[in-house]
Amino acid sequence: MKKTAWYVLSVTLVAAIGGLIFGFDTAIVAGATRYMKEQFSLDSLQEGWAVSVVLIGCMFGAGLAGPISDRIGRRRFMLISAVLFLVSAVGCALPRTITEFVIFRFIGGLGIGSAAVLSPLYIAEIAPARVRGALVSVNQLAIVTGILLAYFVNWAFAGAGPANWRWMYAMGAVPSVLFFFLLLGVPESPRWLVKNGREDEARTVLTRADSAEAAAAGIREIKDTLALEEGSFRELFRPAFRRPLLIAVVLAVFQQITGINAILYYAPRIFEGAGFERMSAIGQSTIVGLVNMLFTVVAIVLADRVGRRPLLLVATGGMGVSLVLLGAAFKFPVLPASALLLIILLYIAFFASAMGPLVWVVMAEIFPIKVRGSAMGMATLILWLADFAVTLTFPVISDRFHPSSAFWLYAAMCALDLVFMWFFLPETKGKTLEEIERRWLKAA
Repeated sequence: MKKTAWYVLSVTLVAAIGGLIFGFDTAIVAGATRYMKEQFSLDSLQEGWAVSVVLIGCMFGAGLAGPISDRIGRRRFMLISAVLFLVSAVGCALPRTITEFVIFRFIGGLGIGSAAVLSPLYIAEIAPARVRGALVSVNQLAIVTGILLAYFVNWAFAGAGPANWRWMYAMGAVPSVLFFFLLLGVPESPRWLVKNGREDEARTVLTRADSAEAAAAGIREIKDTLALEEGSFRELFRPAFRRPLLIAVVLAVFQQITGINAILYYAPRIFEGAGFERMSAIGQSTIVGLVNMLFTVVAIVLADRVGRRPLLLVATGGMGVSLVLLGAAFKFPVLPASALLLIILLYIAFFASAMGPLVWVVMAEIFPIKVRGSAMGMATLILWLADFAVTLTFPVISDRFHPSSAFWLYAAMCALDLVFMWFFLPETKGKTLEEIERRWLKAA
């Protein structure tokens, strides 16, 4: 592998630690909540709030990360998110009341929301166009690796007594510290540097990432596109950028309301409902995390070969079919629990091979540079709002109606998503960020 390739990969991996913590912090709740529910005597609505309060923090973090990182830089704000992760991990391990726990989960949400915006955005802004889809997908691989790691931690501490859930949360401090110190050694986004008049630094970063010739061409392209816009947040609502805004926001919402986090957050609960014992249910959740990680690798391999659009269309159709089968399996419980596990794994495989990583890729690609941070923040904020709605309502729907009702609702959302992508989603494979931007300008 060339030196430049090693450099881009190493920087990508450091930024993706934010994704790993994002995945860990959101999934650790899957194993911890059942034990917390017993200790604090939570009803189903309180359980939903304990799980979903982090998403309120995510909304604020996503909303702040974009505009602030446009001002102070992507790297600096990622350092802030690392500190927030650490504070949350320690605080969630030591609460005396559920109120204290909720406060520290909210703080963790601020870190998750900012990392969800900045890790893929930073990678997209430093990666060469020919491998950008694969490298941004590495962030999703890190997210699902974090989810898998959380499931292993849950399994390891499940039998550790009444304080087991505290140890589960405390383990999040380790990657948080690692993230902070490794970030000190990576450069600022070259596109942010050019935007802020630091062209020489940007040239150095782009040369290390590709070549001197590519760096010179890249800086020219960045400066040309910067000259086309004023850069205020209102630019997002110009005719040229309404369509990318619509695509990003709608994809963000569909990524969540097709049910992925209802399954990931409540996996042990779902498996217990299917007949698995509690310890076995946590073990099955670990299998879910492993499949999630393996099929994210499929997305990384195919994103820059097959393209974003065909992968998303095929995978979303597969998710819809899987959810219909899952709802039927719960409504008419004639299948063994192992068959239900296979249906869930099929759904996870389809999600991980496209909808999981490629929505983040598209969101990081399609906005104009001057408002890219703010726009990405806005789309991600709405994503977390949708996630919050799904996470809060799933246990309520399951208890008051039936789990099958939730799964069939998510299947209907997959059908709507297919229609939307068929008519509105363009292919961005192989195009520079500046070429994608010019497409919207010409269309207007």
